[in-house]
Amino acid sequence: MSEKIYDLHCHSTASDGVLSPTEVVRRAVENGVNVLALCDHDSIVGLAEAKAEADKQGIQFINGVEISTLWTEPGSGRGIHIVGLGFNPNSPEMTALLAQQAVLRLQRAIQIGEKLEKIGIPNAYQGAKALACGEVTRAHYARFLVQIGKVSNDAQAFKRYLSAGKPAYVKADWVDIETAINVIHQAGGLAVLAHPLRYNMTNRWIKRLVADFVQWQGDAIEVAGCGQSLEQRQLVAGWAVEHHLLASVGSDFHFPCAWIELGKSLTLPDNVTPIWTQLG
Repeated sequence: MSEKIYDLHCHSTASDGVLSPTEVVRRAVENGVNVLALCDHDSIVGLAEAKAEADKQGIQFINGVEISTLWTEPGSGRGIHIVGLGFNPNSPEMTALLAQQAVLRLQRAIQIGEKLEKIGIPNAYQGAKALACGEVTRAHYARFLVQIGKVSNDAQAFKRYLSAGKPAYVKADWVDIETAINVIHQAGGLAVLAHPLRYNMTNRWIKRLVADFVQWQGDAIEVAGCGQSLEQRQLVAGWAVEHHLLASVGSDFHFPCAWIELGKSLTLPDNVTPIWTQLG
């Protein structure tokens, strides 16, 4: 019997994905995924729909969320994503935190629109909002900028307008990492450090981030993701072993493309302990 395929990090239209929760589950099933977690940014509004479709399709579904946080160690603060898995979505602590994050996200979205207005791109907030099914994110602004012909693709939108140091960048005052971990635990879930090699930091800084995450009682680290080299996967696996962290896997799927796909190339090395050994 073949091993199960797990994908414990993907996105839907409940945040900045392009497929509905139902469509995400169906695509996962088509790709052979047996266990799926939907982890929208600071939102759990898609979980019920995804769970219903997963039950219909006969695959296991795990509640997930990707919480935006700030790590203050590098000085000015750096955005870090913490995934929560297997929690109670009705937890009052989780509900309160996500409500707080929603306010911050709305404020940021409005400010981005104001900055784009100042550089000659009017009605950007309205345009981005029209592309969003829920909260407006930078990804929706990127799609709007493509739509109106300012850039040819999303990556250009971030490079020219939306990334740190660019004209429409707005830094958000997200919750700190320790608080996010505590809330995930209070809701009965496990806290995962998402895609550690994608924060544009040196290995020295990433190792400090992992050490802080462990100090704050984080549970797991994403070891396997799409587009990794074998050396990168083994590097993160080594950190998991060194710090006695569980190993998670996730495509971080947002939209259909050739290099990031649900369930694609998410095999864990043999020397780590999979997070699903601790998930119900």
